[in-house]
Amino acid sequence: MEQSQRARLRAGDQTALGELFDAHAQDVHRYALRTLGNWAAAEDAVSLTFLEAWRLRATLHEEGEGLRPWLFGIATNVLRNTARASRRHRAAMARLLEREAVADFAEEVVNRLDDGAHLAAAQRALAGLRRAEREVFGLCVWGGLDYASAAEALGVPVGTVRSRLSRARARLRSLTDKELAAGRPGAAGEAKRGRLAAARPVQGEIR
Repeated sequence: MEQSQRARLRAGDQTALGELFDAHAQDVHRYALRTLGNWAAAEDAVSLTFLEAWRLRATLHEEGEGLRPWLFGIATNVLRNTARASRRHRAAMARLLEREAVADFAEEVVNRLDDGAHLAAAQRALAGLRRAEREVFGLCVWGGLDYASAAEALGVPVGTVRSRLSRARARLRSLTDKELAAGRPGAAGEAKRGRLAAARPVQGEIR
């Protein structure tokens, strides 16, 4: 019988790691980009995530339905460890946006965020959330994990994920509106008409 991807990865099969990368690298990059707000830092986070996945392959349980929660748990730890660098990137980006628009944050890059100003506002607003709320928001909304997978990634009960996400979404809407209103004249009305699109659930079951 052919071994599962999980079993092959645990056994040190580099082909299994390549398959894991092909299947999830893009999603991990989107998660990292929206968390860090910087393209280069997100690429570094992806590399570190898969290096850590290879290093920690022996910690994988022998049984399980998929590797996505395990991988996103590793990605979350990587992002925790780069939080200081992320704050420096956000501060630099905010200073740059005061002078001119940033072309790097084109529509296809930020996806749910309208433009660079919205991304900068979201990053500043995210900084106002508790770390636990930021991580749940990132996994469920930007990473696309459902409640159960996010709970597995973070090692917390599903109910904790639900309550943290609810608090994070409510606070993030309010904080982002304030950031937009403070950052641009006349932005308050725009913020009221269209709140942060990324705060809407990605998965149909997250309401």
